[in-house]
Amino acid sequence: MVIGTPKLSAAMQLGSELGAHRPKALVIEDDESIRFIVRKALQAEGWATFEATTVRTGLIEAGTRRPDLIVLDLGLPDGEGVNYLNDLRAWSQVPVIVLSAQDLEEDIIKALDAGADDYLTKPFSVKELQARVRAAHRRWQRTTVSKDPLSSSFSFGSTTVDLATRRVLREGQEITLTPIEYRLLVLFISNVEMVLSHNQLLTAVWGPIHANDRHYLRVYITSLRKKLEADPKNPRHLITESSFGYRLIP
Repeated sequence: MVIGTPKLSAAMQLGSELGAHRPKALVIEDDESIRFIVRKALQAEGWATFEATTVRTGLIEAGTRRPDLIVLDLGLPDGEGVNYLNDLRAWSQVPVIVLSAQDLEEDIIKALDAGADDYLTKPFSVKELQARVRAAHRRWQRTTVSKDPLSSSFSFGSTTVDLATRRVLREGQEITLTPIEYRLLVLFISNVEMVLSHNQLLTAVWGPIHANDRHYLRVYITSLRKKLEADPKNPRHLITESSFGYRLIP
């Protein structure tokens, strides 16, 4: 774990002095040393931070502070972080990054299925945390600024997807996708940079009856990579995430 405190840039200091608006982050963690590291990492990126140490106070803070991001530990004194996610998602879609010592695949899948946007295991790198925070905040800004994010085209690498006409172009040439391949691709675009678990993808595309049929998913992901990646064996955009899911990186 990187424990050094990143320095606030001169521009960020000036913005703070001028009273510029800063995004708000809520850190829900009962370990004081971890809270300190996360708080300093976020503040170095220009975030105003608030803290909670339990599920109960975390829900109260989320309701009153209305944060733009939540960093959540799963093992809290009064309950599980997954229960927190279930309660939160009943009324808020704010991005949540789970930061947990629980690194079993089943724990990660459970958190993602409950509504987490990303998952980082302890010990962690401050720089990686900051990068994931930036990615989550970009997604949130796109969602709040554009009420219809699928109204135009979307590009990654040499591929452009025209969501209005359902045309997919790679290097200017039209690519034919099957209906299933296209539905998968649009699902990734709708959740760009977000980790989607096998269960989420299978349920959304094939329905709950196929939620455990990962072979279906592997076949179609392989096919999409062959059609859209420059080097399908070393993909740059449709990325496998530690055996529990995939994400689209533009």
